[in-house]
Amino acid sequence: MRRRLGVLVALGALLCVLGGVVTASPALAGRGPKWQIGPAAPFTLPASFCGFKLLLTTVVNKEYTKVLKTADGSMLFLFTGAVTVSYTNLQTGKTITVPESGPGKATIHADGSITEVHTGRNGPFILTPAHAKQFGLPTVSVTAGRLAFSANAAGSTTSLSLHGHVLVDVCAALT
Repeated sequence: MRRRLGVLVALGALLCVLGGVVTASPALAGRGPKWQIGPAAPFTLPASFCGFKLLLTTVVNKEYTKVLKTADGSMLFLFTGAVTVSYTNLQTGKTITVPESGPGKATIHADGSITEVHTGRNGPFILTPAHAKQFGLPTVSVTAGRLAFSANAAGSTTSLSLHGHVLVDVCAALT
């Protein structure tokens, strides 16, 4: 599952997912060398994000990732393909399912900071409540357009720009 994660908690999830991508099985024929379908394990966000625990489950995973190492020691992750994610309010059981696709690129720099740029339908994009307020975006959303952000090595979002719009405010849709 594509990870547009600009949060402390989510950065840890990103590193776990990206670590899993490195060990994933080889891509299906036709995608080309070094492209892999990464793991897409469900995970639950604590109630601090939406006011209720939120379960995120990948129901379609046709997203490919290519991992490259740059000369300066940074790791570059290229994403392409389609993902569909199901979001469930664990308090009420209400669920929405959202198709999310669009290419993206994540760079984990040698100092541990991260920079990501995505286009198309992007999700799940997750911000801490403080960062959501700072940047004027929902804590959990699916966006359309160009989404770029950076986080320092501690996982704190340092910059964010969305040249597009929020397609789904996930927490509001599940309230």
